[in-house]
Formats: sequence, C-alpha cells, structure tokens
Amino acid sequence: MTVQALKDVSRSTLGVLVSLAVVVAVWAAGLRVLDVSSFIGKGPLDVWAYLALDEDAAEHRAAALGNLQHTLADAALGFVCGLAVALVVAALFTLVRGVEDALMPLAMLLRSVPLVAMAPILILVFGRGTATVGAMGGIVVLFPALVTLVLGLRSASPAMLDVVGVFGGSRLAAFRKVALPASLPAFFTALRISIPGALTGALLAEWLATGQGIGYQIVSDVSRARYESVWASVVVVTLASLLLYGIVSALERLVLRRMGTAA
Repeated sequence: MTVQALKDVSRSTLGVLVSLAVVVAVWAAGLRVLDVSSFIGKGPLDVWAYLALDEDAAEHRAAALGNLQHTLADAALGFVCGLAVALVVAALFTLVRGVEDALMPLAMLLRSVPLVAMAPILILVFGRGTATVGAMGGIVVLFPALVTLVLGLRSASPAMLDVVGVFGGSRLAAFRKVALPASLPAFFTALRISIPGALTGALLAEWLATGQGIGYQIVSDVSRARYESVWASVVVVTLASLLLYGIVSALERLVLRRMGTAA
C-alpha cells in the first residue's frame, strides 16, 4: 500500500471516529437535555456496561452480533437489488430518449408512498421471505441512487461526447468511454447514500415481515421493557453503518485517484 493510500485510509478512519464522537456526544447530551427517564433512556456508559462489563456481557454481545449479521445480510440484499435496478434504469434514461418520461413517474410513486403502507402489499405478493427483504430494501435504495446516477451520467463533458461522435463512435460507445468514467464520483456518492437506506429497509423488513434480525429484536425488546438490549442493538447497527460508510469513502478516494478524477 502506497503512502497516499495509507493517508486515504487514515483520513477515512479519522472521519469515522469523529462521526462516532459526535454521535456519542449528541446521544448523551440529548438524554440529559430531554430529561429522559433512566429506566428507558440508556447512555453510552450503560450500553458499554451491558456489552462489556456485566456478568452476561459475552452472551449479550453474541446476541447483538448475531442479529447484526442477519441484518447486514438483509441490507446487502436490498442494497444490491436497489443499486442494480438504479444502474440499469439510469443507463436507459441516458441512452434511450423517452424512457425517463415513462419510468420516472413510477419511481416517484415508489418514493412518495410510505414503505410501511406498502409493506402489507409486498408481503401478500412476495411472502415473508427473502424476496420481500430484497423488495423493501431495494425500494428504499432505488430512488436516491437513481437520481444521483442520472446526474452523474449526464455530467459528462459535451466536448468529449462530440469527439467520440466525430470519430464515428456510437451513442453506446460515447456512454461507455465518456459518460461512465465521468459518473464515477456520482456512483460512489450513490453507494454512500445507499448504505443507511439499505439498513433502514432491512430493519423495516425484519420488523414487518421476517421476524428476524435487529429490526424484530428491537420491537421484541421494547415490548418486554429490555431497554438495555434496545439501545445496544441501535448502537451496533449505527457502528456498522459508520464503518461501512468509512470503507466506501476510503475506496472512493483510492479509485478516483487511480482514475485521475480525484479532487
């Protein structure tokens, strides 16, 4: 790994640590300012004790990490489904005139209808298994990723597109040689945006459909007044989101620098 790559990784790590510090500070301050009951509102030290210091801390960690593993798998499914559809549709919007006018209203409809309201229909259509997880996660990811990718593909230099046309290149060749490389920054932005969206979709699917993972565990713990477990689940999924965001940011800097498009 080069020195510059190490700097990129260090910068991303520092960003994750700063974000974590801000979250912890806001968390602790929010409980104090809002005067939340200590029975319900658990602070950072309470969660640390629950996961690391209590007699049953090892069991608590195992349960939290097991649920997290399931939620990350569900989030990955929704992430891949939503991003894959966004990539295909964004390419169609760019290559085929008129497709955007036909499909964008459908995307807007999926975005405007609350997923909680749409969930019963998805469950009736797909059941309570993997297909519903992919559909719910994909819907959350699709629209923001689609808008970001379309803007990125259309940010290509008109002069470069004209050069490809002058030398006999087709519209597809211009898309492949100019538009796709120009859209790399937007692609990584879409990745960063999609990470929390995919996790949100997975949590909703687990709560409303599958009955597994952190999404269901939080609802179950709230009903049994196990608030330490609730806050611990929130903490581990937040940490996972921050870590994934930092990994994508580091990868973005490495790739864009190698492509010569880094700022």
